[in-house]
Amino acid sequence: MKTEHQDSFYVAGYSARTNNAAEISGDGKIRSMWQQWFEENLGAKIPNRVDNDVLAVYSDYASDENDDYTYTLGARVSSVNDLPPGLTYRKIIAGRYTVFTTEDGPVTQVMRAEWQKIWTTPPTVLGGKRAFVTDFEVYDQRAADPQHAQVDIHIGVQQSQ
Repeated sequence: MKTEHQDSFYVAGYSARTNNAAEISGDGKIRSMWQQWFEENLGAKIPNRVDNDVLAVYSDYASDENDDYTYTLGARVSSVNDLPPGLTYRKIIAGRYTVFTTEDGPVTQVMRAEWQKIWTTPPTVLGGKRAFVTDFEVYDQRAADPQHAQVDIHIGVQQSQ
C-alpha cells in the first residue's frame, strides 16, 4: 500500500448504478457488465483510448461504501468529445490516492479479499479518511489471465488536517 498524487483524467465506458449489498448478494450489475465487456469486445468501441488497460471507476457515491454508487467499466481516454451512443464518461479527480495491490490469483477472489481489506483499513493507516468521490481499479497486463491476475485499486483520500 502506498499513497500518491494522481492528476485528473477521463475514463470512457459503460456505467450502471449499484451498491455493495447487491453485489455481495449476487443481485448486482458488475459481473454482467464484465461478461458483456468481453462477449461484445466493448473495449474496442471506445474511441481515443490512451492504452490497453481496462479501468473500473466508482463515483457519484450517495454517501459511503454502504450506499449506492456509479460503476463505470471502461478505459482512459484522451478526449470525451463525440462519444458514440451508449458510452458515458467519468472524470478521475486530481488528489491523493492510496493504492492497494491485490495478491496474484483468480481475479474475483483477489478483488473480494482486497476490498474487504480496504473496508476495514482505519484512516490512520489509509493516509486519511476516504473521500468517496472517485476510486478506480486498473486492470493492466498483470490481469490478462483472470486465473492469475493482479490489480491496483486506487482509493481517494482526504488531505490529513
